[in-house]
Amino acid sequence: MLHVRVDEETKVQATEALAAMGLSMSDAVRLFLHRVVVDQAFPLELKVPNAQTRAAMAESRSMMASRRTRLATANALFDDLEKNSRK
Repeated sequence: MLHVRVDEETKVQATEALAAMGLSMSDAVRLFLHRVVVDQAFPLELKVPNAQTRAAMAESRSMMASRRTRLATANALFDDLEKNSRK
């Protein structure tokens, strides 16, 4: 038997996503552990975020905490996305 602590929201969202794939939470955990055994490795690529990613993560956390956005309107968001997609 295996017990895992996960916040309720994550559990509900993961259960729904897995159900859409035809898997239960137990199926997913068994599949995950089976891959660890077969591959003798963690089945997901884990990386330390680079400086740019860490800065974006910090900005995002700050924005969520203060309930503010970087762009004031949806049009500003789309303009920013368009401008940055050309880079």
